[in-house]
Amino acid sequence: MPQEHLSLSRLERLLGSSATEANLTEWLFPTKAELERIHGDDLTISVTPDRLDLLTETGLSLALAGALDRTRGPPPWPRRPDAERFAVQIDRSVAPLRPALAAIRVHAPHGRPLDSDLLAEAIRFQETLHATVGRDRRAASLGMYPLRELRSPLRYALEPIDQVRFTPLGETSARTAREFYAQHPFAEKYGAYGRVDDRILTLRDAEGHLLSLPPILNSGSYGEARPGDLDLLLESTGLTERTTQEILGLLEVVFAGRGWSWSPVSVHPAREAESAGAARDVPIRIHLTSRALAERTGYALSPPEVEEWLRRARLGARAVPGGWEVEVPPWRPDLLGEVDLTEEVLVARGLTAEEGRILPSRTRGGRLEEVRFRRRWAPLFLGLGATPLCNTVLVSADTVEALGSPPAIRIENPVSREYAYARPSLLLSMAGTLRRNTRHGYPQIWSEIGPILDPPGTGRAAGSTRYHAALAWAEEGRGFSDVAAISDCLLDALDVSSVREPFDHSSAIVGRSARVRVAGVEVAELGELHPRVLEALGVPVPVAWFEADLSALWPLVRPSGTH
Repeated sequence: MPQEHLSLSRLERLLGSSATEANLTEWLFPTKAELERIHGDDLTISVTPDRLDLLTETGLSLALAGALDRTRGPPPWPRRPDAERFAVQIDRSVAPLRPALAAIRVHAPHGRPLDSDLLAEAIRFQETLHATVGRDRRAASLGMYPLRELRSPLRYALEPIDQVRFTPLGETSARTAREFYAQHPFAEKYGAYGRVDDRILTLRDAEGHLLSLPPILNSGSYGEARPGDLDLLLESTGLTERTTQEILGLLEVVFAGRGWSWSPVSVHPAREAESAGAARDVPIRIHLTSRALAERTGYALSPPEVEEWLRRARLGARAVPGGWEVEVPPWRPDLLGEVDLTEEVLVARGLTAEEGRILPSRTRGGRLEEVRFRRRWAPLFLGLGATPLCNTVLVSADTVEALGSPPAIRIENPVSREYAYARPSLLLSMAGTLRRNTRHGYPQIWSEIGPILDPPGTGRAAGSTRYHAALAWAEEGRGFSDVAAISDCLLDALDVSSVREPFDHSSAIVGRSARVRVAGVEVAELGELHPRVLEALGVPVPVAWFEADLSALWPLVRPSGTH
């Protein structure tokens, strides 16, 4: 899940109340954010990939204010009525490289110009968006400029590199663009996204002032926003219109939550008339029908209840025949249709376990004997003091790499690196849990009973589902001998005679791993993680593990006559 370091004091100022680790954990529960740690003023949170607006103090405070029922409905984001026309012309030369551009102007509320606190938050969130939606600026990048000296229309074009002089942001003297590309670290990292042969992308105003070299860096002369500015231009360039609009809309939450207003910017090809498409000058409106809501939730919610929960989700909602019209702000690109709005209602309302229903049945069912066998392992693990886990089958690329890249099924086009592989063993999920819990004390003993997917090369069909049971023990002074004793204890409790033999596991210390066989069939493995794995996971103490293949063990222990 995406993570970010926020300022705790800034969040507290926006919320108007102090926040401790305990109450933040409680406050965040109804949202899609999760507290990772608090260290001084550093607040680390993780969010689901669809709620990047929560990775900024303003966006998080807006969501928390709704979840705590302090404020309802979207924050005011008014269009400035008296703003003069402003336009950006896109030259045809940019089409093969980075053809899309979106822009909007934002205006400070009366008597409250841009301050250093808001500027710092906007710049930090801008870099977060570059790393996520922008795919490290490859797909899209953002620019922020003071409007005080800019003259419309701006021109976005490719220019010969030797005809451009540039004062990089943070510097005072100009240099040739060729020198900048050869010397500046940002040009080395991002220059290829804004250059074709000896032509480079530029953004200039009507008087020829250079604002930036997209997507690399703003100009220090005309492209630097400073405390005291009253009006700013926000723009995004990228590969597609959808991505540029999405990344720009997310950045707007920082200003909307601080009481700023906005005005549109016309964007059009240079040779076309003023038929430009403006930046998102009105919020998107989605129709949610009462029938669809009832079918998807199973609840009979009254219209006032639905409007209340949508407003607590910081959305605008009004009743219309057959349902509701919901106003979606530009920083919520995750809301695309009725299904998404149904989820917002449920999350804002809250789900509890007692709301589950038992469906009627004409027959008396029962658990399969194999399932009963798997469930017998849970109390055994609990008796050993292990905390049960319930992880997804998907594991992160970082965990796979930390364990030396064991065979695993790679997911094509994963949502994020956190869900990039299908686990071939429960050890990967255990390792991921240990990596996420380094802030807690030791010992840590975890257990899990669940499915894995066979990787290629096992002699079975790749992707076939099997069930494993595993235990991981992280504690100073513990090691292979401890899990060997656990292995014997667990198999003895099931009245199984086993043989342990040496086995070199890729993630274990040499000589401190083994496999277990029953009637010649491999049914388990155990070992002690190698120091290089512990270092990659950030775990400061030894870790030993035991993992049983229940799908292999069941045919050997099942009573005759069962299936």
